[in-house]
Amino acid sequence: MRITDLLDKRSINLNASPKSKNEALDMAVSLMAKSGKIDDVESYRRKVYAREEESTTGVGEGIAIPHGKCDAVNAPGLAAMVIRDGVDFDSLDGEPVKILFLIAAPNTEDNVHLDVLSKLSVLLMDEEFVGKLMSAADPDEFLKIIDSADEEAKSIDDRLGKDGKIQAKILAVTSCPTGIAHTYMAAEGLEKAAAKAGCTIKIETRGSGGAKNVLTEEDIREAECIIVAADAQVPMDRFDGKKVIECQVSDGINKADRLISRALSGDVPVYKSSDKTAKASTDTKKSGGIGHKIYTQLMNGVSHMLPFVVGGGILIAIAFLIDGLSVDMNALSEAERGNFGTITPVAALFKSIGGAAFGFMLPVLAGFIAMAIGDRPALALGFVGGYIAANGKSGFLGALVAGFVAGYLIVLLRKLCDKLPEALEKIAPVLIYPVVGILVIGLGMTFIVEPVMGGINTGLNNFLAGMGSTSRVLLGFILAAMMAIDMGGPFNKAAYVFGTASIAAGNYDIMAAVMIGGMVPPCAIALATILFKNKFTKEEREAGPTNFIMGLAFITEGAIPYAAADPLRVIPACIIGSGAAGAISMFFKCTLMAPHGGIFVFPVVGHAVYYIVALVAGTIISTICLGLFKKKI
Repeated sequence: MRITDLLDKRSINLNASPKSKNEALDMAVSLMAKSGKIDDVESYRRKVYAREEESTTGVGEGIAIPHGKCDAVNAPGLAAMVIRDGVDFDSLDGEPVKILFLIAAPNTEDNVHLDVLSKLSVLLMDEEFVGKLMSAADPDEFLKIIDSADEEAKSIDDRLGKDGKIQAKILAVTSCPTGIAHTYMAAEGLEKAAAKAGCTIKIETRGSGGAKNVLTEEDIREAECIIVAADAQVPMDRFDGKKVIECQVSDGINKADRLISRALSGDVPVYKSSDKTAKASTDTKKSGGIGHKIYTQLMNGVSHMLPFVVGGGILIAIAFLIDGLSVDMNALSEAERGNFGTITPVAALFKSIGGAAFGFMLPVLAGFIAMAIGDRPALALGFVGGYIAANGKSGFLGALVAGFVAGYLIVLLRKLCDKLPEALEKIAPVLIYPVVGILVIGLGMTFIVEPVMGGINTGLNNFLAGMGSTSRVLLGFILAAMMAIDMGGPFNKAAYVFGTASIAAGNYDIMAAVMIGGMVPPCAIALATILFKNKFTKEEREAGPTNFIMGLAFITEGAIPYAAADPLRVIPACIIGSGAAGAISMFFKCTLMAPHGGIFVFPVVGHAVYYIVALVAGTIISTICLGLFKKKI
């Protein structure tokens, strides 16, 4: 079978101009449908999108190879698009995609087409070949270019297998979740890098058609190093005692030279396994280490939480804006000022909807952290732990703890249930995991996490009350810094409660320092995402500017996703800027009679000009710290 046997002329568009990744995928699916190889277009589309959520199929160098394998495909096929102006595709190298091949694979045991698709994947790594495709005048010429290259090329497995008796110094295994494109492109990248370095290599490819060029015991015994570039299951116990590099399959494509260089250097850990610990490599996001695993688990929670923070926060900000434009703050009583944001009916409606979204924020954070660790059974446990944290004293730090505890609790329950009789083991996911898991996480949060955080809160309040007359500037720094420590957690709540209590006592300068401390983190995050783009992910950069709105409205929670994603760098940066802003506010004796509202209650701020200076100074300080502390993505 040849590549052109899979590519229908009707499924080629040489002048595509999608404006987004989703639009490009939809256009490619529509092209595929024209070939008549799809029985259910929507089912196939969902499969393509599901694959894209696992990891981007934008493999770099302007190439994307999305694919879907399901029952909706009646015959293997290809669709091709040339996007001359390029489209942002979240590619591994960040470059826009200009050539896109969509693959349709039937859900059958007959995988004869996979060799063809692997050959295409490898051809697309040839810049000259891609250049010819880009300059093709019509579909006929496009097909002719592919057919000519197909005539000369061998499949990657044919080349890597050779005589099957290669005495390789370096071995490798490549595998991706669907085993169609990335598996073979990584193998190609490693083969070229090895040739450039002047060493021999044997590569086992684990694609949809099964393992090819399987590494023998003799290969493994004589190998100096083994590279496992995989995002899917790979048997690892056979490598016990050998030097092994474990990485993502995308590293085999984009970092092959680095991997080969490291393998030859000998600076590689020895893989250890035993009867109890030998297991398959199933981590789909790892790039080598426990720290990265924890980071990806954390980011799973943060990415799902982000829409609740942005949507809810902006709606609450609108509520403050409506009240700020509709009422005279100087004419309000203390009780009415405490209800700022809900004084007018329209503002109250926006505040209610935004508050509902915020209510889901911490349960979603904990739930999806847990799911990244323990899969779907852990989701319910994480939600419950996050809900308890949100409605208790522990805040988002408690939700982080709940997420990780819930995930690893399910891992533990799985191990315990493995020893049960088969009949009981089958009901574990629907009965034992949720009942036992939710009970344990609930008891843990209620009797361990919440009491500890409550004790911290009480201690902080007593400490603050005792130092009120000692140093106004130092007090302002500490209170404002506390607002940035956990952004809604016990430190933040302690400072805020102290500030509101001070209003009742007539000490309005303390509330001013507290509020400005909560305004700085989101504003600094927003500014940093603009000035230091290489320190934030694309998703963080896109959501960053909305933090200006939340920060100015005194919604510190807008910074939580960024703090949760990189707490050791973001939180100290925010603490320094917030503390500075609070100290400046106290130094100039700024006062505030409203316990909330941000910029919309500035009309009732004493020494408002100095207060704005404090906010700007604190924001700039935190922004500079973020630029210095955070690492490049």
